[in-house]
Amino acid sequence: QVQLVESGGGLVQPGGSLRLSCVASGTLRMRKVAWFRQVPEKEREFVAAQWWDRDTKVYADSVKGRFAISRDDARSTVYLQMNSLEPEDTAVYYCASGLISTVSIWSARAYTDWGQGTRVTVSS
Repeated sequence: QVQLVESGGGLVQPGGSLRLSCVASGTLRMRKVAWFRQVPEKEREFVAAQWWDRDTKVYADSVKGRFAISRDDARSTVYLQMNSLEPEDTAVYYCASGLISTVSIWSARAYTDWGQGTRVTVSS
């Protein structure tokens, strides 16, 4: 397991951009990485994920074309670039990682390591 620490959240106006970072305490090599988000009284929602081969990325339909996940294994860091932010993107964003498994990459159950979350508020 690795410990994950997110940063980069904050208040931004609609249409603005933010870049979230997630630093791992250990190597992320051979681990899939993802971002989820959660609002009060709702389940944690998948946002984006990247395979361990770094070539395969998947996105929730709600963020496709606006958000981009990337990773720098040399720095054990995962990023989420968020553009064209909308009020509906307001949430606490969590970074996650996990080893190869048969559980769908879209499911929170596929990940064993979670950060503490960073809050993103999109409001004018």
